[in-house]
Parts: sequence; C-alpha cells; structure tokens
Amino acid sequence: MLRRNFVKTVSAAAVTAALGLGSLNALAAETIKVGVLHSLSGTMAISETALKETVLMAISEINSKGGVLGKQLEPVVVDPASNWPLFAEKATELIEVHGVDVVFGCWTSVSRKSVLP
Repeated sequence: MLRRNFVKTVSAAAVTAALGLGSLNALAAETIKVGVLHSLSGTMAISETALKETVLMAISEINSKGGVLGKQLEPVVVDPASNWPLFAEKATELIEVHGVDVVFGCWTSVSRKSVLP
C-alpha cells in the first residue's frame, strides 16, 4: 500500500512539475497528454511492460480523483521495441506528432542517453 501511494504521489508531482515548467498548452487543453515510452516488444519487454502498466494504473487513479489541475490525464503509449535509437524517434514522435505535455519512460540508462538532445 505504501508503494502504491508513493507511485501516485510521485506521478502527480512529476506531472504537476512538468506542467509548471512550461507547457502552457496543457493549461488550455481539455486533457493533459502523458507520453509513455517503454518497450512493449523486444528483449526489454519482459521488464518494461510492467512499468507501462504501472504508469497507466497511476494515471487511472489520478483521473479517478479529479485529475491534475482539474484536467484528466490522457496516456499516449508508444513502443520503442527495445531498440535504443528508436527511443529518440519515439520521444520526438510523442512531442511533435502527439503533442504530449510530459513523457515517462526510458527505464535503462542507454535509452535515457538516446533521447538526450
């Protein structure tokens, strides 16, 4: 139970902080788009699928309690397929094509390095 509360608190704080740092679009939109960037296929899927489910669970719980800033969170899930260069492409897709306000994912250090500008 403590772990679940921790996940909810951290998720809500991260989304709120991300919105406060610059996404004015999120304030005008009806929903807040949350990018989920975890491998759902390939070698890392066995680990990262559970992470995706955890993010979706947190989003569902946050939405059931009124969302963030009175807005519902809308998850946008993409699959970088355990392909490190594909993480950068999918991160760009989430931001430029889907217009997400925040991205959660990149569990491994190599995937995090791949998405750096």
